[in-house]
Amino acid sequence: MRSSPAARPDAIRRHNLALVLDHVHRDGALTRAELTQRLEVSRSTMGALVADLIELGLVEEAVPTGGSRVGRPSHVVAPHGGGPYVVAVDVDVTQIVTAAVGIGGVVLSREVITTSGSDIGHPEKVADRAAEQIRKVSEASGRDGPPVGIGVSVPGTIDRDTRHVAVAPNLEWRDVAFAELLAERLAAPAPVSIGNDADFAVLAEHRRGASRQVEDAVFLLGRVGVGAGIISGGQPLHGRDGHAGEIGHTVVDTGGPPCHCGKHGCVETYVGEGALLRIAGRPQPPSEEATAAVFADARAKDPTALAAVREVAESLGRAIASLVNTLNPELVLLGGYLSDLLDLARPEIEAAIVRYALAAPSRSVRLLQPTFGPDSALLGAAEAAFAEMLADPLAAGDTARS
Repeated sequence: MRSSPAARPDAIRRHNLALVLDHVHRDGALTRAELTQRLEVSRSTMGALVADLIELGLVEEAVPTGGSRVGRPSHVVAPHGGGPYVVAVDVDVTQIVTAAVGIGGVVLSREVITTSGSDIGHPEKVADRAAEQIRKVSEASGRDGPPVGIGVSVPGTIDRDTRHVAVAPNLEWRDVAFAELLAERLAAPAPVSIGNDADFAVLAEHRRGASRQVEDAVFLLGRVGVGAGIISGGQPLHGRDGHAGEIGHTVVDTGGPPCHCGKHGCVETYVGEGALLRIAGRPQPPSEEATAAVFADARAKDPTALAAVREVAESLGRAIASLVNTLNPELVLLGGYLSDLLDLARPEIEAAIVRYALAAPSRSVRLLQPTFGPDSALLGAAEAAFAEMLADPLAAGDTARS
């Protein structure tokens, strides 16, 4: 059916409002002149768009003071200081991090709780604790009302059709409707988005961090497990059912150490936090404190710790070489504890990439730490929670006022 002529101007307006809000969200405060140039619209059109977003409570505007510029200064458009917010939750094996996040990615409040091994394997208990933290950070956010969305990052694959956590080996979850469990406990209308931690991490970095303007990037997230978030041709790569990126469970030696997934010799048994501790002769459950102690000793030239770091770095380089041969990325971001590994053993990682990858793609790939450090997955969850509002600010504003 052909749309009516009257519908087209409204669709264009909604589209332009979304573009303006997205630019401000991604880049922070921008002048009207900058926004006018980016959207290639007239100054009067931009003035009307900004006025609409101000009325919706999404942005605010100020006139710069001071300076030596001649003529009338362009108004500065910024995220509204009291505007809508989302809550992001990052579930990991050892902790749950929860944050209220405003437009522009500003963290308004934050809670971190450690989880015991007995709790983490029970999705209902994790949902109970996450719901409690969501309420806490919402109350501490300084913003009125509930969040407009909730994003949840988990170390597991998400089934594309059901949106269930299909498998999270290190949590021992299979086919878990975690988003529904959380929504039931909150009894709130805010939609709950759920995604893989590495996928969310690469989303945050691609939209607002180290891989902006990069069309082909991989985010390797190393915690207890190891996962890959992939951007290919500027688009996220999830695979047919949503299971792409599970490099941690690629078997490289069937006679290798046992893995939580039930197999032997998976990549994460050579590269994950547990591997570092095992090789360093410290047979204890993985934790930030335990891996930090190994890194501290390696920096102090302890021979055992240093040898363990170098061995894991060489294994990491081999894993990256496989990704380089398969995906030919421009950039590989190393997050989680792999960022510290890059600090300590970049030469070993790069040497292994050169040794095991094809020459042409290995020469072009760059290794970087993520802009958002340990918060990449958390802020990626926030991006997912903001997606609906960013796509249609008018609808979001109508919902907020109702």
